[in-house]
Amino acid sequence: MSDLYTLGSPAVSQVAQTIQLSVAPVFLLAGTGAFLNVCAGRLARVVDRARAVEELVLKSRGPEHDRLIEEIHVLDKRISVINVAIFLTVLSAVLICMVVVLLFLSELVNAHFGTLIALLFIASMISIGVGFAIFIYETRLGSRAVHIRNEILYHEAGDEEQNRRPH
Repeated sequence: MSDLYTLGSPAVSQVAQTIQLSVAPVFLLAGTGAFLNVCAGRLARVVDRARAVEELVLKSRGPEHDRLIEEIHVLDKRISVINVAIFLTVLSAVLICMVVVLLFLSELVNAHFGTLIALLFIASMISIGVGFAIFIYETRLGSRAVHIRNEILYHEAGDEEQNRRPH
């Protein structure tokens, strides 16, 4: 009966070595989760702003309406860009999970998945790298979209009182 448990089973030292090999990808998963949290937070703020602007668009006219329409277009673009970054980051996480699973499977079934593991890890790094690059693009979109209008920047408190007084 003891032969049944040892037949095809990896030694504890082999399992320990496999666990050591999988520690780096698991830490990468933790960092990926933190990045996803940042992306989700940005997405939530952009969506909230888009909803607020949608309400204002319906109530506005003239130049203010045009400004709000321009802003809603930028917000829509940002939502799309953030969603792509999130997709690529999640794809990277799934690929990392597959790397860890294959590390253990290769040990359990004594298969040689080295090339596949390497290719999955490379694909994961490409995916998260592109996700980071898209995130940079989204942050640039967001910072370019934030413009404080000159009438606000150079507004003086006395201007409104002068305009309200009858001439």
